[in-house]
Amino acid sequence: MPSKQCDLVRKQWHIIVSGEDVPPPIKNFKDMRFPEPILKMLKTKGIVQPTPIQVQGLPVILSGRDMIGIAFTGSGKTLVFVLPLIMVALQEEIMMPIIPGEGPFGLIICPSRELARQTYEVVEEFLLPLREAGYPEIRPLLCIGGVDMRSQLEIVKKGVHIVVATPGRLKDMLAKKKMNLNNCRYLTLDEADRLVDLGFEDDIREVFDHFKAQRQTLLFSATMPTKIQNFAKSALEVEYVKQEAKIVYLLECLQKTPPPVLIFCENKADVDDIHEYLLLKGVEAVAIHGGRIRKKESMPFLPSRQGRKTSWLPLMLPPRVWIFLIFNMS
Repeated sequence: MPSKQCDLVRKQWHIIVSGEDVPPPIKNFKDMRFPEPILKMLKTKGIVQPTPIQVQGLPVILSGRDMIGIAFTGSGKTLVFVLPLIMVALQEEIMMPIIPGEGPFGLIICPSRELARQTYEVVEEFLLPLREAGYPEIRPLLCIGGVDMRSQLEIVKKGVHIVVATPGRLKDMLAKKKMNLNNCRYLTLDEADRLVDLGFEDDIREVFDHFKAQRQTLLFSATMPTKIQNFAKSALEVEYVKQEAKIVYLLECLQKTPPPVLIFCENKADVDDIHEYLLLKGVEAVAIHGGRIRKKESMPFLPSRQGRKTSWLPLMLPPRVWIFLIFNMS
């Protein structure tokens, strides 16, 4: 969509955006290429035309970017973070079926049990038609207080894809090591203003400490006072890296991120330069591009779940690659 047309659509829907290279808004849900069962469920529920927050929010989130959404209750914001999360979970399950005790891949934190239940019901509502259509099973978990923890742990033991939680119960389960966020790469904080007003800020910061890999973070709030702005800055990790420090920062990212990691570069020369640099720094890495001769003995290592090597693999995807780094040396 041309930039002028994007501006017209945003003006029509009174959408205000801030950020660089913001993905264009959508005209309809089909533009997002959701599975047919999801599109049919939207139609069944009478949801035909995306709301303003959906028009802009869905393409931003599906592009993998962090986002702060200012939207009031009833704006349709729940679907903005639920549908992409379902797609993330579905993609992971298709790529490699979940094993007992694994997960979650995505986490939604709500300020109240009531809101958590409502959100969980929306998740279930859109998972049902996928199951009926023969898609892989995606297991969600409602992690709130007032419910017997043993029943929640039974789901965790089977492997859980999506968790909808309140801060208290989530913090408790993480502290007792009943659940971990080692593989979680999608986080939504819904009604962040209420989370802060209710005193959950410290609890959420403790939850942040349990993430082992980089994550996509989404924050939704009805208002954006100063205290919420400060909270948002700490929740969304934004770092500016100077040109000359890029490759050093790449090494720092790899040291903080458990393997496997897949890195895409802009050209063959960058692949070779980065590969040589990482080898000199003691990082086990392999490089592939069209100019390299492919021999059986030089094929890249495919890591297991506990694999130690880091693979650059444009043609064969290693299992459970949680981090994709798009690296531009220029």
